[in-house]
Amino acid sequence: MQIKEGGVDLDYTGTQVNYYFVCKRKLWLFSHGLEEEAESDIVHLGKLLHEHSYQRELKEVQIGRIKIDFIQGKGEIHEIKRSRKIEKAHVYQLLYYQYYLKNYAGLNVKGMLNYPLVRKRVEVNLDEEKESELKSILNDIDKIIHQEKPPEAVWISYCKTCAYRGLCWG
Repeated sequence: MQIKEGGVDLDYTGTQVNYYFVCKRKLWLFSHGLEEEAESDIVHLGKLLHEHSYQRELKEVQIGRIKIDFIQGKGEIHEIKRSRKIEKAHVYQLLYYQYYLKNYAGLNVKGMLNYPLVRKRVEVNLDEEKESELKSILNDIDKIIHQEKPPEAVWISYCKTCAYRGLCWG
């Protein structure tokens, strides 16, 4: 199902928004069905962390194309992350969830990033400025994933542990 708000497609996953900040090539590869992370040790560690943290909370709520780690109370969505290294990607993933819920279901919710390994929580709030920025990001994501070929590989420190490393630097 394709949802549009103000000409902006809401048919993306949080993972795609996250990858936009991590690596445009990874975004393109993932969006074209190359899901390399199923075998990643880092992804497995993240899943274990997710399963063993916040055990009393409701887990993984899927609404349309988004999957929220858990909901607390009536209006607070949470994402559990292993490390703060790519926090900007985490923030925008959560902002996208807030934007999606606002436009898909008419819900205004608070967002919270949880980093249980470092015992940190980061509150994330969607305001008009972030919403405008997010619309631009979603349009850019659309352009990237509709290119015929993936963007060129660019080495960044994240590449060392990336599940897609073999596709870029094989």
